[in-house]
Amino acid sequence: MVEYRIDRHSGVATYVQIVQQTKQALRLGMLRPGDKLPTAREVVEATAINPNTVLKAYRELERDGLVEARRGLGTFVRRGLSTAPADSPLRTELDEWADRAREAGLDRDDVSALFTAVLDEHFTDGHGQAEAHRQPGATDRTDSTDTTTHHERSQGDPS
Repeated sequence: MVEYRIDRHSGVATYVQIVQQTKQALRLGMLRPGDKLPTAREVVEATAINPNTVLKAYRELERDGLVEARRGLGTFVRRGLSTAPADSPLRTELDEWADRAREAGLDRDDVSALFTAVLDEHFTDGHGQAEAHRQPGATDRTDSTDTTTHHERSQGDPS
């Protein structure tokens, strides 16, 4: 079962934090179809937030088709987002990298900024917009008016 951690100083709405943490658990395979989410009462007891906030987050997850509320039974995962399981080799490498970053004196905000910058380099189009999720083996589309690669644009090519 997922345990929500609310950061009241993050500037991110509480219900959004619940949605984000649920989606992260789905992506990491920590939640799977059929799993039951904690009840609103359990989340309230663990986090001291308003029950309506929990219900708002669960409704958003339901609108996204990720969970379903079953009257009298609770809220259950309908589908997962798991593409990188928690035990993946990439997770292990990232964990080791985070250890090295901490040993080098970086704090959480430094690591987050560095990681976000790298993500932005690798997962945005040439105009700073997030790219849509690509299937493995997919190639970049180009047309006759724009043959510049993403790498060239990110290296300062003015085209």
